[in-house]
Amino acid sequence: MRDLFHTFGRIGLYSFGGPAAQIALMHRVLVEEKTWLTEKEFLNALSFCMLLPGPEAMQLATYAGWRKGGTLGGLIAGGLFVLPGAFVITVLATVYAFYGDVPLVDAMFLGVQATVVAIVIEALIKVAKRALHGPSDWIVAVLSFVAIFAFALPFPIIIALAAIWGAVSRAKAEKQDMAPVAIHIGATARTIAIWLAIWAAPVALLLAMDAPLLIDIALFFSKLAVVTFGGAYAVLAYMTQTIVADFGWITTEEMMDGLGLAETTPGPLILVTQFVGFLAGFNEAGIGLALLAVLITLWVTFVPCFLWIFAGAPYVERILHMPRLSGSLRAITAAVVGVILNLSLWFSANVFFHQVETFIASPVHIILPNLASLDLVSACIALIAAVLLLGLKLGIGRTLLAGAAMGMISLLL
Repeated sequence: MRDLFHTFGRIGLYSFGGPAAQIALMHRVLVEEKTWLTEKEFLNALSFCMLLPGPEAMQLATYAGWRKGGTLGGLIAGGLFVLPGAFVITVLATVYAFYGDVPLVDAMFLGVQATVVAIVIEALIKVAKRALHGPSDWIVAVLSFVAIFAFALPFPIIIALAAIWGAVSRAKAEKQDMAPVAIHIGATARTIAIWLAIWAAPVALLLAMDAPLLIDIALFFSKLAVVTFGGAYAVLAYMTQTIVADFGWITTEEMMDGLGLAETTPGPLILVTQFVGFLAGFNEAGIGLALLAVLITLWVTFVPCFLWIFAGAPYVERILHMPRLSGSLRAITAAVVGVILNLSLWFSANVFFHQVETFIASPVHIILPNLASLDLVSACIALIAAVLLLGLKLGIGRTLLAGAAMGMISLLL
C-alpha cells in the first residue's frame, strides 16, 4: 500500500497535459517501470475505461490500483489522481474570486480565453483522427454537429442516439468468442448498491437540509457524471449553456477562465466543474458556501467513477468481446467529434465577438455573431496561440502562459 500511495501520488502530481499525456505517463510507470500491468492488460483496461462516462485517465488509474490492491488500492490510485489538481483548483479559484476584477488580471484572462479556443481546436483534431475511420463515422459526426449546432438537441440525447445506432449497426457483426470470466452477480449487485448509496448520501442530506443551491449543484453534476462520454470537451458546451443560461451561476467568460485554469493544473480536465461549483457558491454567499459547493461537486463528479470501475472491472475481458457494445463506443466517439466542433464554434463566437445573437426559426437555433463587434486583440492572440500549439508544438501549459502574457501586454499597449 505504501508503494501504491507513492506511485500514484507521483502520477497525480505529474499528470499535466490532458488525458493523452496522463495515459502516456501511466503507461511508462505502470507497464514499463513497475510492470504491474502487461501491455495487453493496459490496452484492455484503457478500452474499457473509454466505454465509461467520466474521465478515462482517472478511471484507468483506479483500475490499475484495483488490480494491484483491491478496493483500497483503487481508492488510493483514483483519489491521488484527482486530489492534487483539486487542491490547486481550489486555491486558484479563491484567488480568481477575490482578484478577478483587477484590470491586469482581466487582461491576463482575456489572453487565456483566446488561447482556450486554440486548445479546443487541437482537441478536435486529435479526437477526429482517433474516431473517424470510415464513411459511417463521418456521417455520425456530421449529423451530431447539425443536431446540436442547428437544432440545439441536448447532448445526452445525441449520445444516446449514437449509442443505439452503433449497437444496431453491429447487430449482424460476426459473434466473437466470449472471454471466460466467473460471474458473481451477487457481489456485483452489492458493489453497485454500496456505491450508489455512497453517491446519493450527501444529496439526500442536502434535500433534508433544504439547501437550494447545493441541491442544484449536486443534481446537475450527478447527471453530468452519467453523460460525460468522450471527455470533458464533449460536454463543455452543454454544461456552459446550462450553468450560464438556466442556472445563472457564472458567466461564459468565467467558464472559459475556469477551463484555462483547469488546463494548467494536474488531474482530469473535468475538474473545471469544481471551479464552477466554487464560483456558484462564492457568488451566492461567500467563501464558506463556495468551499461546501466544491466538496459536493467533487463528490458527485468522481464517486460515480469508482462505481463504474469497481462494478465493471471484474468483467473487462467479457465486455470487450461484445460487438454491439464496441459498436456503441465507436458511434459515441464519432458523435463527440461533431459535438466538439460545435464547442469550437461556440467558444470562438463568444471570445472573438462582443455581440452574439441567436437566429431562431423553429426548430432551427443558430448563433450569429455581429461581425462589427469583432475583437481583433482576441483574434490575434488566438491565431498566435494556434501557431505555438499546433505548429511549434509548444505544449498546453506554455501556450497558456504565452496567451496570458499576450493579454497583459495588450492592456499595457
